[in-house]
Amino acid sequence: MHARSNEQAVAIDVMGGDGGVPRVMSGIALAVKLFPEEIGNLILVGDEREISGQLLRSKRLLEKNIAICHASQAIDMSEKPMCALRYKKDSSMFKAIGLLKESRASGILSCGNTSCLVAGGTLKLRMMPGIDRPALATVIPAPTKHFVLIDVGANPSTSTRSFIHNAVMGSLYYKTAVNASAEPRVGLLTIGTEEGKGSESVREAHDTLKKISGEINYIGLVEGFQLFDDIVDVVVCDGFVGNILLKTMEALAGTIKNYVRAEMKKNFLRIIGGILAGGAFRAMKRDLTADKYGGAPLLGLNGTVVKSHGSSSAEAVAHALRLTFRLSKISSKNFLSNAIEKANELIR
Repeated sequence: MHARSNEQAVAIDVMGGDGGVPRVMSGIALAVKLFPEEIGNLILVGDEREISGQLLRSKRLLEKNIAICHASQAIDMSEKPMCALRYKKDSSMFKAIGLLKESRASGILSCGNTSCLVAGGTLKLRMMPGIDRPALATVIPAPTKHFVLIDVGANPSTSTRSFIHNAVMGSLYYKTAVNASAEPRVGLLTIGTEEGKGSESVREAHDTLKKISGEINYIGLVEGFQLFDDIVDVVVCDGFVGNILLKTMEALAGTIKNYVRAEMKKNFLRIIGGILAGGAFRAMKRDLTADKYGGAPLLGLNGTVVKSHGSSSAEAVAHALRLTFRLSKISSKNFLSNAIEKANELIR
């Protein structure tokens, strides 16, 4: 690997994801085009020959400060974390994490296997003081105001203590990614807003969050149908519920899009109506697309780790890379450590 600048770089696992190296490289090139002032030095981690071939096809990337870190292995989406950690030590994902651990990169981005990224990040980077487990957070586009959903898949089963940590981390991430001046309203997702609803861990977390409402703006329990009503800014849930909710929302958005498109083509009047409403449809696509928030940071680790969908489009990769650069430059570690320390004192 050869660096061409003293400025610290972001490392990208280019072999992760369903689209392989070509799609990730297309996303990187698009990021350089869309956000030239924000995309700094890059370390591309993966098969050197394939990466070099892709670089030759992009004039924009050839003009950037880019280093290649060769990795002879890739982690499959079906790979088990323990097997990967044992047998895929030269994988692009784990080598990228290693660059971050060695402070040769300021952050990493991967579209690869979520479980392996969580396991590798946790074992190699370790947790920040006071935090038990990492959590994936993502911004969900909404018509009036976007909101943060945490956890969306890092930990399918969440303890009461981790619910509290996720509420604190989600609140801080909202200020970072959505609105720096806000005091985000934090809600705990469950099956009803009445006291006593939900699983035992949710009920215990609700009782505890009420006690630390001075540290975060906790508004109480929320249900699924309330999420898009602008009553909550940070939605806290376990990784099992969050992952299902996230993928269901994405699938529903695609279903509605295809349904409307098919219906608009059924007769001449509808076609004309669709043309006249084209501006509205374009505005909806611009404002509500999930690609603008294509990255989910793995919060709680000693380092900036961003996960993008395995099926991410080039646009989603581009926005995720932009997010990785932004987060890698924000010194929120001390603030988060202080907030977690205060929360832990109150829940002992």
